[in-house]
Amino acid sequence: MFDQGLLRQEPLPDEMRILLDKYPREAWAAHPNFKQATQNWLGAHRMFRSLSKTVRRDAEKYLDKRIDPQDYAERLLHRGNALIGNLHGHHGWEDYAYFPELSAADPRFDAGLKILENDHKVLDEVLHDLTDAAIRTLDFIQSDDQAAHEEVARVYESAQIVEKLLARHLVDEEELAVPIIIHHKLRG
Repeated sequence: MFDQGLLRQEPLPDEMRILLDKYPREAWAAHPNFKQATQNWLGAHRMFRSLSKTVRRDAEKYLDKRIDPQDYAERLLHRGNALIGNLHGHHGWEDYAYFPELSAADPRFDAGLKILENDHKVLDEVLHDLTDAAIRTLDFIQSDDQAAHEEVARVYESAQIVEKLLARHLVDEEELAVPIIIHHKLRG
């Protein structure tokens, strides 16, 4: 199981907030350099927050016997797959395309980008645990109630960790990247 000691709790260092002070979050939407591509990227982040919460809540409902096992299995199959697959694809794209673009535009923030890339590695570990527990849940859901319950408990724990990791990571990622994008007129 994943070592929760690997989760980063502290926000990015103050020196990474230089542009955020100039372009605060509440002013982004009104800025002329805040383009549709950036809005779509932030929309993906909202989706990840929502999906991780849904996967956790669904597991909680199963554990509390507030959802039919077959309904739970269907929800886990669709929403779990959406969360895991889209997160892997999204942060892979960030690591190999998006972050290098930001680094080229403003290398002052490379240390922050490295922290975010490390978060992606930690997230990969958690998503591996979530995937394993979800697959085992789907294998047991109709044949072994006790084993299914144990695996759903693992799904619940992994989903909690994903939610916690995303809460810190996505805010930092947004508050580092969007001011760079706005400042350097990127992605438009």
